[in-house]
Amino acid sequence: MNLHNAAQTLAAEVSALSFAEPVALVYNPLCYAWDAHAAYLDRYGRGRRSVLLLGMNPGPFGMAQTGVPFGDVAMVRDWLGIEASVGRPPTEHPKRPVLGFQCPRSEVSGQRLWGWARTRFGTPEHFFARFFIANYCPLVFMTETGRNLTPDALPAAERAPLFAACDQALRTTVDLLEPEIVIGIGRFAEDRARAALRGRELQIGRILHPSPASPAANRDWAGQAERGLVQLGIPLPGSD
Repeated sequence: MNLHNAAQTLAAEVSALSFAEPVALVYNPLCYAWDAHAAYLDRYGRGRRSVLLLGMNPGPFGMAQTGVPFGDVAMVRDWLGIEASVGRPPTEHPKRPVLGFQCPRSEVSGQRLWGWARTRFGTPEHFFARFFIANYCPLVFMTETGRNLTPDALPAAERAPLFAACDQALRTTVDLLEPEIVIGIGRFAEDRARAALRGRELQIGRILHPSPASPAANRDWAGQAERGLVQLGIPLPGSD
């Protein structure tokens, strides 16, 4: 078992699920953007990592376009050095087309997260020597109007099978990477990590999510995230 196998298993399991209103459309970038996601795993997901940063689910202008968690196009292409052919989901919302690496929109959360990593660590290799970033859920959910829905907004009956598949994928990821700590990027990811990894001798914590929808994140998100990491006992280069 490796991260490739885990991602492919998760992609198949969640693709078999169905969702009712208010969900109108579901995108699964582990399917149509597999080449880019596989490139991310191949380049940066091999070997042990001491820190696993866990996001919630893809943003419409991030992983939905590039197949990479928090995957702002410019950051993925220009800093991570990944660019691949991206297909299309079976059905698209006219307000949320998948344009892959030709998408002109930026993903602010991804700009902030990967931008922080670039500023603090310099190179992807330096960052990924200790860290890895994954999303808990691989699916994008949209309403009829194209509004983004987060997994916690789903009805309980639909959350249960989705969370079961995502929990198992997270456990497999932890088995493979053997992190000392799993850090939720936001409360939802922290809560899911605590539920999925209950009983394991593993530190779990949280940092602020970089979403521009969060007023707190719009006030020096990087500084707040770094203080959170330091409080969790994670030393950062150049911060002595």
